[in-house]
Amino acid sequence: MKLLIVIFFTFTSLIALETNGKLFECSEIFKARKGELLIELERIDEQKQALSALKIATEELLKKRETKLSQEEEVVDRKVAEISSKEKSIKRMLNKNKKILKDLKDIKMNKIAQTFAKMKAASAANVLSQMQASEAILILSSLKPKAIGKILTKMDSKKASELTLLLVK
Repeated sequence: MKLLIVIFFTFTSLIALETNGKLFECSEIFKARKGELLIELERIDEQKQALSALKIATEELLKKRETKLSQEEEVVDRKVAEISSKEKSIKRMLNKNKKILKDLKDIKMNKIAQTFAKMKAASAANVLSQMQASEAILILSSLKPKAIGKILTKMDSKKASELTLLLVK
């Protein structure tokens, strides 16, 4: 039995020595790899710093672009407001000009109507007969019905009927 115990202890001692050698070997490998790992860690750290710098630069560039965009939007908004204001002003002027033009035409027609109302029926009929029907109708429509009747009776019957039909429309 002693022999068995001695063999057992010897065998375990041999295994322990063999394992100790492997541990020593692993430590050597780790020491050798430690330099490589440190270099790799340093490279990763440099890349991390470069990435961080790139991120900061990108964010700054984005902020600058957003600022520039907002400034350009403000300029566009001001120009749109200016154009809108000018458009409204032009529309007001156009409406004012149309009203003035209408008033001038009305004044002109009133003067012409007064002139024809003061003329003798035969003279007015002669003048209106020489005009185009559309112009003659404008003048006749501004006269009183009694004056129109007198003028139409002095006119050629064909021209008078044509003007009468146009007056009805």
